[in-house]
Amino acid sequence: MEGYARDIKLFSGTANPKLAEAIARHMGMELGHVTVERFPDGEIFVQYRDMLRTSDVFIIQPTCNPVNENIMELLIMLDAARRASAARVTVVIPFFGYARQDRKDRPRVPITAKLVANLLTTAGANRVLTMDLHAQQIQGFFDIPVDHLYAQPVMLAYMRDYLKLNAESVIVAPDSGSVKLAHGYADRLHCGFAVVAKRRVNATTVESSHLVGDIKGRDCVICDDLTSTAGTLCAAADLLKREGAKKVYAVVSHCLLTDAGYERLKNSAIEELITTNSVPHEDREGCHVHTLCIAPLLAKAIQRIHDGDSVSCLFQTNPPEDFLL
Repeated sequence: MEGYARDIKLFSGTANPKLAEAIARHMGMELGHVTVERFPDGEIFVQYRDMLRTSDVFIIQPTCNPVNENIMELLIMLDAARRASAARVTVVIPFFGYARQDRKDRPRVPITAKLVANLLTTAGANRVLTMDLHAQQIQGFFDIPVDHLYAQPVMLAYMRDYLKLNAESVIVAPDSGSVKLAHGYADRLHCGFAVVAKRRVNATTVESSHLVGDIKGRDCVICDDLTSTAGTLCAAADLLKREGAKKVYAVVSHCLLTDAGYERLKNSAIEELITTNSVPHEDREGCHVHTLCIAPLLAKAIQRIHDGDSVSCLFQTNPPEDFLL
């Protein structure tokens, strides 16, 4: 079906319309017209007001809080686009919800990330574009092409130019799962590297017990893919401060902070949290959250997918510095 795609059309769900509008501006386009409404009993109604027949359709919708509402809305938008005879439908999911449920680590639990992948494919998705998955193996849950981008290129310039990181600075992985991500930052910035050992007490409480690496008297940047309760980041920051770190910053691709997370961040040793606009979030006083825009990254990927060009340079862990130019 891809060979029949002609016009490119962008549509946004209700999860993060500001990001979708920014992507459209970077592409010199306007968002397509779609009605998304809720009936009084909570059911979702979708109607495209533009003709989709033979079009290359991109639906932009992070599946963030409220996760179930946003996933269901996306599924209904997919079904409507498929039934309107779109030539190809690509779902642009800057943040992929349920990614933390990616394996059966306890008896009688689901692999919900796989379930969501199946639902998206069944609803009519022909391709997926996403960013900084919590677990990279989720790409294999799909039987359709998945383009997996990294926010790293958007972060690098800010970290280098504004945080003034240098060879004396240290990039810190707050747990074993973020080692690859943090190591990529350390390589590109020519910084030192350290790892914190984490033990999760429960769903909201984390303890950081051991540090591997030299951080005394040095600026540290904790790197992770997401934060919600800020437990992992704050526990790691407290440990770094106890071990003699000069300043502690944090960099996360997806900011899903809860009320408890904002409060914990406000009272932590973290000087500034750098994140992206992959999901909408608040800028609360005293939390020092700095948000960077990923619209140019996603716009470039969407255009390459539509044109049939390679996108491999965009989803490398260390993509070219000038890829957004």
